[in-house]
Amino acid sequence: MTRMGVMTRAEAADRSDDGARQTPARLRRRASRLLSQLTARSDRLINEGLARVDARKWHYAVLASLVEYGPGSQATLSRRTGIYRSDMVGVLNELAEHGLVERVPDPDDRRRNIITISARGRRRLPRLDKVLDDLHDELLAPLSPAERDQLVRLLTRLLDHHTRAS
Repeated sequence: MTRMGVMTRAEAADRSDDGARQTPARLRRRASRLLSQLTARSDRLINEGLARVDARKWHYAVLASLVEYGPGSQATLSRRTGIYRSDMVGVLNELAEHGLVERVPDPDDRRRNIITISARGRRRLPRLDKVLDDLHDELLAPLSPAERDQLVRLLTRLLDHHTRAS
């Protein structure tokens, strides 16, 4: 409970209908469990929010990669975004159907395509930025701007550490 005696939503979710705690305190204190539960809620919020504007998080990842790093092969885009190579074709098909990317054969290897962002894709990305900014405001609503920045720094540090370790 908060200092004022008001139960948070997370605390309420950890109680049954009769008010008894259902989740052991040692679980509620585990960062791994909290991260997992927040990830599930974050994914649902982001996926539903992007679906309302006919987009997916992988669309955003590819478009952002193309703007920041320039054209690339499917394999390159897979490495940049973390999208499995087997899934990348489907993502690129969806983006191409919407006119957001263009595929051209690689002049050095005709078996490979080079993906570029289209003018339409360049216009779409800032709109997706705005949608995601609003969704992140909703996700991080209880945190101040300084706390949000600190959370991102800490999560980045953890991810960088574990990425280097693996």
